[in-house]
Amino acid sequence: MLPISAAALAALAHAARPVRAEWSNDGGQRWNPVQFGSGGVTPDRTAEVRYSSSVELLDAPRGRSGINSVSTEIRLFQGIGVPRIGVEWIPAGRYVIDRLKRTRLGVSLDLLGREDVVRGAALPTARTIGPDSAEACARTLVSEALPTTPISWRAGVKKTTRLPAFVVDEDRWAALSGGTDTAGTSTGIAASLGAELYADANGIMTMARVPTLSDPVVWRIPLDLATAEPSDEETSEDLVNLWVVTGDSGSGGAVIGPAYSWDDDPNSLTYAGPDPVGDPLAPQRMGLPQVRVRTGRYSSALITSQGQATDVGRAQLANSLGVQASLSFTAVCNPALEAGDVVELEVEKDVWERHLIDSCPYTLGGVSMSCQTRTSTRRL
Repeated sequence: MLPISAAALAALAHAARPVRAEWSNDGGQRWNPVQFGSGGVTPDRTAEVRYSSSVELLDAPRGRSGINSVSTEIRLFQGIGVPRIGVEWIPAGRYVIDRLKRTRLGVSLDLLGREDVVRGAALPTARTIGPDSAEACARTLVSEALPTTPISWRAGVKKTTRLPAFVVDEDRWAALSGGTDTAGTSTGIAASLGAELYADANGIMTMARVPTLSDPVVWRIPLDLATAEPSDEETSEDLVNLWVVTGDSGSGGAVIGPAYSWDDDPNSLTYAGPDPVGDPLAPQRMGLPQVRVRTGRYSSALITSQGQATDVGRAQLANSLGVQASLSFTAVCNPALEAGDVVELEVEKDVWERHLIDSCPYTLGGVSMSCQTRTSTRRL
C-alpha cells in the first residue's frame, strides 16, 4: 500500500476528496498545475500497463508549449481531507498521453503508465544484452527509453543474479518483463527472476516479486466500509497446480532443472498430492480421488541455476493458484491501495477472508472504489 497516515486511513469514510493534476513537457523537471475536471484511474496488475486513466482537464494550454500527445506527461493526485491536519495527497499515477481530444472546456485525455514509453521504444536492430547482472541488464534497457528513471528493486528480488548473453530482437518491453524471442524461447528478465516489472503510482519503474496471499495484510475492511455486497465467482480457467521450470539456452549446453513447484496444502481444493512428480499414485492410495494435477511448463534461456528455476516455479505457482475463487466488492475509496496488496474483507458478520487485489479502479474525487480480487481456492 502507498504511504498513508493512520489519521487519513481513519478519515476515509467522511473525508473531503480534492484532486490535483499537473503536466510537464521536460521529463518531469518542472510541473505545471492544471484544473482537474473529471475522470478516474485504474490500477490493474493483470494489465501490461499497471496504471491507466481517462480524465478531462479544464482551461488547459495546448500545442508545442502546452499539453500535447508527444512530449507531455501528466501526474494525478487524490487528496484526503484529514480533520485538524489538512489535505494528505496520495499519488494516483504518472502518465503519458495515449489519446487527446479537444473539448468545449479543455481537453479529454486517455492516459497510460510509463511502461508505454518502454513498450514504444523498440530496438531498431537486434542487440545482444549481457552477460551481466540482472540489475545491469535491466538498467541498460530501461535507461535508453527513460533516461532519468531509476529502477526500484523490492526486497526478495535477486538483482545480482548473473544472466547469460541473450539477443533482444526488437521488443524492449518483452525482454524486460516477460516475452519470447523469434525462436519462441522466453527471455523476460523479470520473469526469469520470479518477479514482475511495472511503473508504480509515482512513475518509478519497479521490479517486485510476484505477490502471494501469504504477504502481510495492508488493510482490514469491515462490513461498514464495504458499500455493496461482495459478488463471488469461481472458475478453473488457467488453473495450474504443478509447474515444471527449466533453463535452456537452446545452444546445446546443459539444461538447468527441471525444478518442480506444486500446491502441497492437503486442505486446498487444488492440492496436487504429496509428490505428484515422484509418486503420482499417492492420492489413490490415500483415498483422495478428487486430487487432479494440472501441469504448466516454463522455460527460459535466462535461467542459469537450480535455485533460480525454483524461484521462478514458486512465482508461477503464486500466479496460477487462487484464480479459482474471485471476489468483486465495492468499498469506501482508499487511494493508497495498490494492485497486488493483500486485504482482509469481512464478507459476513465476523467472517473474514484474505484476498489479493488484482485491480481497484476508482473515480477521482469519488467516495467508493470497485475491487476485483483473488482468494486462495476454497478450503475444505
